[in-house]
Amino acid sequence: MKVVVVGAGYAGTLAANRIARRLRSAAVTVINPRPDFVERVRLHQRIAGTAVAATPLASMLRAGITVRVGSVEEIGDGGVALADGTHAEFDYAFLAVGSTARPMPGTIPVGTWEGAEHARAALAALAPGGTVTVIGGGATGIETAAEVAEARPDLRVRIVGTSVADTFSHRARHRVRSGLARLGVDIVDDGVTEVAGGSVRLRSGTALDSDLTLWAVVSGVPDLAARSGLSVDPDGRALVDACLRSVDDDRIFAVGDCAAVPGARFACALATPQAAHAADTLVRVADGRRPEPFAVRYVGRAVTLGRRSAVGQFTRRDDTLRRAGVSGRTAAAIKELASRGGKYAARTGTGA
Repeated sequence: MKVVVVGAGYAGTLAANRIARRLRSAAVTVINPRPDFVERVRLHQRIAGTAVAATPLASMLRAGITVRVGSVEEIGDGGVALADGTHAEFDYAFLAVGSTARPMPGTIPVGTWEGAEHARAALAALAPGGTVTVIGGGATGIETAAEVAEARPDLRVRIVGTSVADTFSHRARHRVRSGLARLGVDIVDDGVTEVAGGSVRLRSGTALDSDLTLWAVVSGVPDLAARSGLSVDPDGRALVDACLRSVDDDRIFAVGDCAAVPGARFACALATPQAAHAADTLVRVADGRRPEPFAVRYVGRAVTLGRRSAVGQFTRRDDTLRRAGVSGRTAAAIKELASRGGKYAARTGTGA
């Protein structure tokens, strides 16, 4: 059996390792644009120079898995076409290309490896007294602003979003905003209409000076599924059945951010369980057993506020908020363990 995995993030790496571990007769090939596994949840640390966010795929994948570095142009009809003109045949394929960012002109995206590298160089070159503006009031924006502010206290850092930290309950939101304020981050609750000439223009009409403007909004997925003729939702995510198979071709599994799984949001914590379930489904099919449906189960939300603090909030299984939560060093430790656990799961293929 030939299995091709397109994308080597959390979902793709875990799926490849789990299949190689549980279905030893399978010949597994991973196709990725770069030879590294990139921890997207650490890109804000990469920008600030506080962590390394890339690990060679050779050290992440099990022995026997083939790695091909390249970009995929199309997937379908039992084959994958690469940009270099080569082709890879499959009996089953896993689409795991994740999500991406579509930055506003004049900004640098922080949610992609290339963008993070650009932002890291630009931040390192910024002289003391400069101003950094982070656009995006969600987890990516909060963690980026906090990390930069802690690593570069000689800079003025602000975060701009229509309602910063509004995905948390009132009490947790207050803790997030207080934590940002303690790090010296200015919080601006407003939308952005334009970034040009070192100026960030807000919906309210205010113009803010900015020496470096970072885009911290995840705003779509790669168009590979749509380009390949697979059915997608309005956001471009591949439509899947209850077992995470493309509704057009049950030989293609779609997992992670690029899959339109009902009730799922963008998060590596959801990508890994999906990948594990899809890999297990392939094993069941190969053994002649009936596949089982996937169920989304949420546990909580958390954001780091620099290297020593964080805020976490427990959620119900459907992602609605609970009042219970943790903050400070305890939450930071939990977030760090979760991040390491995600990488460990991807490396070993033991995610659940």
